[in-house]
Amino acid sequence: MAGTVVMSETVSEEMPLLSHLNELRRCLIISGTALAGGFGISVGLYDLIMDFLFAPLLQLSGEKGENILYINTLAEGFLVRLKISALAGFILSMPVHIFTVLHFVFPGLVKREKQIITVTLICSTALIIGGFFYSYYTIIPVSVLFLTGKGFIPENTGMLLSFERNIFYILQFMLMTLVVFQLPVILEILLVLNVVDRRAMFKAGRYMVVLFFLVSALLTPPDFVTQIGLALPMTVLFYLTILVARIFRFGEG
Repeated sequence: MAGTVVMSETVSEEMPLLSHLNELRRCLIISGTALAGGFGISVGLYDLIMDFLFAPLLQLSGEKGENILYINTLAEGFLVRLKISALAGFILSMPVHIFTVLHFVFPGLVKREKQIITVTLICSTALIIGGFFYSYYTIIPVSVLFLTGKGFIPENTGMLLSFERNIFYILQFMLMTLVVFQLPVILEILLVLNVVDRRAMFKAGRYMVVLFFLVSALLTPPDFVTQIGLALPMTVLFYLTILVARIFRFGEG
């Protein structure tokens, strides 16, 4: 009789674990399918994606419309297509990945944790959209004109720009900007959870500003235009995060 009771308790303890593993497997299958689908869509839309990435460089074509970028190896075009399609496919499938993670995690969270995650996703999405417009329509065009200006390139000197390196320069700078614009979300979460004290963070502001400029110098090309263009938004967002925490009384210990 005792053995039967022990057996039933063991089965009842294993069933939730098995159900969680089955749910995890299902989420991984959904994410993998979405990733493959996103890759297939990106392959089909490759020309549109390239036109989008190529647009900031069109200002270098001049009046004759000559070629701007050049391929240096036979396999370069194929490899760029593969890499761009894979990365674009991951970006397209990102909402599905986020949904599957939330679907797997949400049942085990309390109401306050669910609210924090929901607000975080909304703010993160808004910052991603803002970071995209800021980088693509403001910083990148200014950076291209600044780096190819007459002050750096003599008059009788032509440019032979690598196709792969410069396309990925545009893409890399955009992605770095989107990541940097997530800083307020991370800091606000730490303040909400009282991991970081708001007053201490405000006092450390001068050091954070220096850190922002150092990070910008590491992430951007060696010109002060793009460095300032990335460091200033980080500084504004940092103090805006403290202001929001002050209004809602987050991070008071």
